[in-house]
Amino acid sequence: MNAKRTAKHAKSSKPTKLFVLDTNVLMHDPTCLFRFEEHDLFVPMMTLEELDANKKGMSEVARNARQASRMLDEIVTGSEEDIQEGIDLAAPSRGLASGRLFLQTEAINGLLPASLPTSRADNQIIAVALHLRQKHPKRPVILVTKDINMRIKARALGLEAQDYFNDKVLEDTDLLYTGSLELPADFWESHAQGLESWKKDGRTYYRISGPLCADLLINEFVWQEGPQPLQAWVRAHAGKTVELETLIDYSHGKNAVWGITARNREQNFALNLLMHPDIDFVTLLGQAGTGKTLLTLAAALTQTLEQKRFSEIIITRVTVPVGEDIGFLPGTEEEKMTPWMGALEDNLDVLNKPLDDGDKGNYSGDWGRAATMDLIRSRIKIKSLNFMRGRTFLNKFLIIDEAQNLTPKQMKTLITRAGPGTKVVCLGNIAQIDTPYLTEGSSGLTYVVDRFKGWPHAGHITLQRGERSRLADHAAEVL
Repeated sequence: MNAKRTAKHAKSSKPTKLFVLDTNVLMHDPTCLFRFEEHDLFVPMMTLEELDANKKGMSEVARNARQASRMLDEIVTGSEEDIQEGIDLAAPSRGLASGRLFLQTEAINGLLPASLPTSRADNQIIAVALHLRQKHPKRPVILVTKDINMRIKARALGLEAQDYFNDKVLEDTDLLYTGSLELPADFWESHAQGLESWKKDGRTYYRISGPLCADLLINEFVWQEGPQPLQAWVRAHAGKTVELETLIDYSHGKNAVWGITARNREQNFALNLLMHPDIDFVTLLGQAGTGKTLLTLAAALTQTLEQKRFSEIIITRVTVPVGEDIGFLPGTEEEKMTPWMGALEDNLDVLNKPLDDGDKGNYSGDWGRAATMDLIRSRIKIKSLNFMRGRTFLNKFLIIDEAQNLTPKQMKTLITRAGPGTKVVCLGNIAQIDTPYLTEGSSGLTYVVDRFKGWPHAGHITLQRGERSRLADHAAEVL
């Protein structure tokens, strides 16, 4: 049982639980004070001390520490109740929580074994929890912390300890929306009643109703193999009736996007999302080598340089090093970001390959290739996340690479930069998270996939098959 699900039996479980909060929970989610529903919270003095020590600076942690301190101040100063009796959270939380907040108001002598140094903040918070368990033997006293070692120590001393789960979008990432669904073999037989079909602008449309339709979402892709294969997506949804539209086949050379064709079904779905003028927000998930960046760049270049739909391409990503950091980098913002954009360089090399087959190329030989590369580079801007606040992007194609390393708050900051005519594409692999304290369930990428599903102007697809090389595919399987 985790801290998210504690209040399922509000009336039946007496007495309510008492949660002791570690500092990292408050710094991870300052609103956690209102997330424990009818249960009581206890904030040790050492937690307040650590909040004070971490409040300086412009990092995300420092901002959260300041916000948590402000929230505690508002709760304490806005109440006329005695702190020792606990402060009712119902009014400050606007009804979200009905428990009470207790602050440590007395010195607590350590109940720790001699082997644990009392000078460490973690051990002092554990000592407070042990004291509370002695003081309230009939109440469940639970330590809530993001620190794994602290949870292990607390359990070794007989205390109940839990992680903070309330920030997780999903408990199990296998349940994450994939964006596509294989139709059962008997789909057309079971949904044939009242079937309508018509053609418009070279596409075929189907209006169908039946049991499966209720679960389909707008812009979800449906497909069926067999003698009459189907690839379509849901364009309208009303109760148990949906409208399907067949896709543009980007696996065919005549529909190539900047010379790139879809190599598998999911890539075709992705290109339909990336090239559609009505889709403002696209999320692409997939392991290394599934073609996320290549497809997105090809679609961005086509719509920026050929169709003139966007004025320029903006690429940004989180600068989290995998190994040791190489220190400060010289140059402008663009030059500092260049080492992080190796993926961009690799994909531009692929997209700018010479056309040898006699096709009507835009360039010929090395001179033409260099000129095209300069033209492409003039339309691509590389930006750092640090300077995004307050900006508005008009008619831009914004690519957020390695989006799995963003928190939900950072993701909101980025997506809300979009002005009229801007398309935002988030790329990432939630199995490769490098940001500390961020998990597959709490990543900003998981958050937006879950929140945007079913919106008429957003689409998502999980790319399954690697198309990089047989070596890369085998390595992904066995390593």
